Amino acid sequence: MRLAGRMHSLGTETAFEVLARAKALEAQGKSIIHLQIGEPDFDTPKHISEAAKQALDDGFTHYGPSAGQADLREVIANHMKSTRGIDVDTSRIVVTPGAKPILFYTIMALAQRGDEVIYTDPGFPIYRSMIEFCGATPVPLTFNVVNDRFVMDLDDLATKISDRTKMVILNFPQNPTGATVTGSELERLADLLRDTDAVIFSDEVYSEIIYEGTHSSIYTLNGFEDRTVLLDGFSKTFAMTGWRLGYGILPEPLVDGIVKLVTNSVSCAPTFVQKAAISALTGPQDDVQEMVKQFSSRRELIVSGLRNIPGITCAMPGGAFYVFPNIEGTGLSSDEFADKSLYEAGVAVVSGNSFGVCGEGFVRLSYANSEDNITEALNRIDTLVRKNK
Repeated sequence: MRLAGRMHSLGTETAFEVLARAKALEAQGKSIIHLQIGEPDFDTPKHISEAAKQALDDGFTHYGPSAGQADLREVIANHMKSTRGIDVDTSRIVVTPGAKPILFYTIMALAQRGDEVIYTDPGFPIYRSMIEFCGATPVPLTFNVVNDRFVMDLDDLATKISDRTKMVILNFPQNPTGATVTGSELERLADLLRDTDAVIFSDEVYSEIIYEGTHSSIYTLNGFEDRTVLLDGFSKTFAMTGWRLGYGILPEPLVDGIVKLVTNSVSCAPTFVQKAAISALTGPQDDVQEMVKQFSSRRELIVSGLRNIPGITCAMPGGAFYVFPNIEGTGLSSDEFADKSLYEAGVAVVSGNSFGVCGEGFVRLSYANSEDNITEALNRIDTLVRKNK
């Protein structure tokens, strides 16, 4: 069978490949500590699961509107108003099975051959994959470590904006670095973009997992509401990765096209899952707060532990549940470090170059695991590094 040429431009998420290798080793009896996958290690809060069960009993098992159930869209609008001060009409909200479809549909709707899309590097690998699949040219925007935190290189951005720039993809808190953005940094970013025609895609799926300060979004800045796609979802905040539900707040001219793409591809998001999402946003937030509290404690543990391993430096993440330590001082490449960590130390991590060319010299570790397991993983990595010195 001969595949279409465009299929060769599709990338993947290496974390899932590492997971498969780790599971194969476990099947052989090897002890593996999983620090590779990007999902909370908590169960979905009970009241959300109960709402889904009730919805099934109430018959919410049929097709719904491609844009999403009206009651959920209303709840999302209220949530945006109460948590971020964003006023949005429900007609601009589109609900999809997971957050990725909004990303894919937006790039498909806007970008084509000859267009450039600026995206963060290191960054979520699906950005570049989707840009190339749609025929546009990916343009990486680098992050640097400044004063113990990853920050976007705005000087680099200034050199890469051109009359061919169709979109700029932002992600805060960021995967894989855990970087957050300050209000003043967003203002500088906005100044660079204000006189361009670029659409801003703001991926904010980790917006509720922040350890200092509050979440900032370019959507709230003057002049950007009508040119920004704001992406959010339920997977990270409510430990609902397997439920597959996300949403986008779209500029009005994009709505009809995105809804048509939903209709042509997945029809709609499951109606009973949407009922559960209403419970997630309107119900108790205690479980979310406790999860973030535990992530914060684990963040301190893993950063401190990594900094005590020779040859490793580690910036402090401001959000999400990842660290992205520099391992160049160990003498190993990112791939070598990740392979040795898995096969020799029994710790599954992801090579930094899986997140772009600027990720070489780094690895990503997820601290969505217990403190006991994180401590054991740090001990194993420390032993590995000292043995290979």
